[in-house]
Amino acid sequence: MSESAADDPALLCEEARSLAENGAAREAALLFERVLALGDTPCRAQAALGLAVVLDDGGDVEAAREADRAAIATGDPEYGPRAAYHLALTHERAGEHEEAAPAWRVVVDFGNPAYLPPAHLALARLADDAGDFEEARGHWEAVVGTGDPEYGPPAAHDLAQRLLERGEPARAQRVLAAGLRLIDQDGAPYAYARLAVALGISYLDQAVGAFGAALGDPSEPADPEVGPLATELLARTLPLRGRGPEAGEVWRRGLADPGVAGQVRARLRRDFGDEDADPADLWWEPVVEQAVTDGTLPALAGEAFGALDHMYALLAVRRAGEQERAGGAGEAIGDAVRVPDGYPWGPLLHESFAERLRLATGGPAVPPPDPAGA
Repeated sequence: MSESAADDPALLCEEARSLAENGAAREAALLFERVLALGDTPCRAQAALGLAVVLDDGGDVEAAREADRAAIATGDPEYGPRAAYHLALTHERAGEHEEAAPAWRVVVDFGNPAYLPPAHLALARLADDAGDFEEARGHWEAVVGTGDPEYGPPAAHDLAQRLLERGEPARAQRVLAAGLRLIDQDGAPYAYARLAVALGISYLDQAVGAFGAALGDPSEPADPEVGPLATELLARTLPLRGRGPEAGEVWRRGLADPGVAGQVRARLRRDFGDEDADPADLWWEPVVEQAVTDGTLPALAGEAFGALDHMYALLAVRRAGEQERAGGAGEAIGDAVRVPDGYPWGPLLHESFAERLRLATGGPAVPPPDPAGA
């Protein structure tokens, strides 16, 4: 390198960058420091940032941060915000979030559009962690407003989640719709699906609010025209949002209201009951009705199948002992054993018994009972 070239900061920076890319970090650092020693040159910010990156990669984080600050102090519109970005990342990596926040704010203050989205998103999350929703919302909205396809969608999702928690589904919908417009569904299917699901949830929350408003004050009788329908829609929507106990309260409120109780009960029983039958005619229907009201029907079904499985095993074992005998009792047991045959789940019950018998006798696999009783 000629003497004039040795003092050319641009050439020195280029050579230092090449050395760093080829693993010669120490030599690169020396050249970057040489540029800084030249004073206030047009390449000072670039050299300071290059030095910061090389030092950080080498494990000297504190010295790297000093170099970042030197780059920031130049006010360079390109390397200044990049240095602030790097400085913030060193603090984030170390879990020093309070120290990272000022660096992210410096990035924002530079106003370089290329670095605004990540800086605003980081500041939003820091404010959110600190419980400052208003500040976080401002930063989230700023990210979405940049139209950035990488940082905009997660900002929209985070803001929408907080709006839903605060009972503002309509605002959440607007934010999510804006976020979806930033995504290429084919190019980023996961990000698109994430926002689309959140948008659907926002509509569910809005529906819950509308149905609840239709029912009005719980201390007042429901409107006989819309009350039964609103009761059913609210009670069936709440579990979709993980609010099953509230759904039970909605059903019970409707059943306790003399003006709409009959219609509410008919809607409650639409999936299992006969509208023309008296629930008292079948002992289990009130049990099923209560389970639907409480949202415990799956548990009740599990209990019923468990009891059936146990009784069937006892009957089937008894039937095996009666096969060589004659008499009405043996025929009755045989008929009982064959009852499940006409149901879709009958073969599963037969298989369960065969396995129970194998385990009890310690023998080889036993074929399921002959449906004909032979």
